[in-house]
Amino acid sequence: MVATVVSTSGRGGSTKLGSIGHRVITGRWFTVFASLLVMAVSGATYMFGSYSNDIKTSLGYDQTTLNLLGFFKDLGANVGVVSGLINEITPTWVILSIGAVMNFYGYFMIWLAVTGRIAKPQVWQMCLYICSGANSQSFSNTGALVTCVKNFPGSRGSVLGLLKGYVGLSGAIITQLYHAFYGDDSKSLILLIAWIPAAVSIFFLPTIRVLNTARQPSELRVFYNLLYVSLGFAGFLMLLIIVQNNLGFTRTDYVLDGLMVLFFLFLPLAVVFREELYLWRATNQDLTDTSEVMVITEDPSPTTESNQPQLESSADMTKSEKEGSCFSNIFKPPSRGEDYTILQALFSVDMLLLFAASTFSVGGTLTAIDNLGQIAKSLGYPSKSTSTFVSLVSIWNYLGRVVAGFASEILLTKYKFPRPLMLSLIMLVSCVGHLLIAFGVPNSLYLSSLIAGFCFGAQWPLLYAIISEIFGLKYCSTLMNMGGLASPLGSYILNVRVTGYLYDKEASKQLPGKWLTMDAGEGLSCIGVHCYKMAFLIITALTLMACLISLIFVIRTRNFYKVDMYSKYRMDAQTVMSTPRRGPVSPERESLLEHSQDKRCAD
Repeated sequence: MVATVVSTSGRGGSTKLGSIGHRVITGRWFTVFASLLVMAVSGATYMFGSYSNDIKTSLGYDQTTLNLLGFFKDLGANVGVVSGLINEITPTWVILSIGAVMNFYGYFMIWLAVTGRIAKPQVWQMCLYICSGANSQSFSNTGALVTCVKNFPGSRGSVLGLLKGYVGLSGAIITQLYHAFYGDDSKSLILLIAWIPAAVSIFFLPTIRVLNTARQPSELRVFYNLLYVSLGFAGFLMLLIIVQNNLGFTRTDYVLDGLMVLFFLFLPLAVVFREELYLWRATNQDLTDTSEVMVITEDPSPTTESNQPQLESSADMTKSEKEGSCFSNIFKPPSRGEDYTILQALFSVDMLLLFAASTFSVGGTLTAIDNLGQIAKSLGYPSKSTSTFVSLVSIWNYLGRVVAGFASEILLTKYKFPRPLMLSLIMLVSCVGHLLIAFGVPNSLYLSSLIAGFCFGAQWPLLYAIISEIFGLKYCSTLMNMGGLASPLGSYILNVRVTGYLYDKEASKQLPGKWLTMDAGEGLSCIGVHCYKMAFLIITALTLMACLISLIFVIRTRNFYKVDMYSKYRMDAQTVMSTPRRGPVSPERESLLEHSQDKRCAD
């Protein structure tokens, strides 16, 4: 046995710790801040209505062609399986780099086409451009969301709610920055969408990564502080949108608004700096109080040496058994909460139930959001109110995400209230908004847009958190993106096949024979409550069915959510905090720390 004594002083310990600035930039909390900024500028897909008219007029497209572009936009935004699979085998910087390149390429090519700087592209080329640009959102989401969930596995509801909340605000954020940079030049909005998400991702590339650190007892408090900042940000944006809709703004006003938006975007950095400063001082104090640290190195005993080959061969045997049984164990998944393989999760009854429920619930709220302008027109609302509805959806989309994330975390940890049950309640609430649209209650579209935005936003952090809890964190990047496929599938079924078909059918009754003889690209307009009545009655019925499917999932997982699934993360934190710094480091403690890191699934 060899013992080494290292003498330290307060000044020497401080030097080893390095500067507070280095600690902030390399810490977990700065990863959260960087991820918030990436999310805040990754919502270009929500702004299609702001620049779609420029594409239509500049390139001479009819409405059918424009709707085709919109479909490829939605397809690219929600098909994130490729990004998930790539993230399983590469570090985070690779996934963010790919997303930045795709985003810039897609939207920059659209901007070149719209401004006439290149020859008019073929329709299939424009579909490729917008699909590439929209698909970059899944890469940035995967890189930021999965990294933060792995860094904070014991607070995943709060993490997902906060990050997805900033995605909900991104449409309003980009709009204000666009006015500050380019005034009212709507074509330049496409250019801004091309370069600003790519620039933010590239700039913060080295700081967004998985870190092997123990859970801190003050995590939830810090997330609450970040939540308060985001609530203030959302309130400011809501007030700003209302003022802008009623008053004329000059270019100077837009610049000042843009500066305020930047201030709120960087305000979370103050929370991050304060938390890292507190941790730095606490660690520095511990080292200052310790004058001598004894590091003991034990020579391996013969018993340990003799057992080592046996342990290695046993590990190799287990590994080979797992590899050989990859396909044979598809229908023999582990216990809930353990790490499922991708195939085990996809073929599990839990995933099928969750996906079926999400398809109709998410698809229903997305149909309401996508058709708000046309619904308002059919019900006789003034054209100016459409922008108000869009703003309400954006703000309440954000509120739904943060409320669902934080509230589900509190209810789960304190009262063992299962997250799937909250998802079922959200589906039930969305039916109220669908019925208000179906029966055309006077002046109820304001409430309907609020409900649709809130419920659409609330379902995403719940869905992602449930997937990570049931199927484990090892392959959560792929499985979360698999869950995201419910959105385009539900939108196609309910929006295109049900709502679009029934709307045209009702419109044809107002113009007999027009539906069958109209030219390609020529649209039909329908006025009256009956235009969307049958469609949203069907959507309400399917959403209720989704709610029942979700309740079946609740019953299946009720025992799983009764246990304290986060106890292992708290145990890791308590072990590290309570272990004295003085004295030998035993092999048992090293094994415990390694086991804790493995349990955190920090790949």
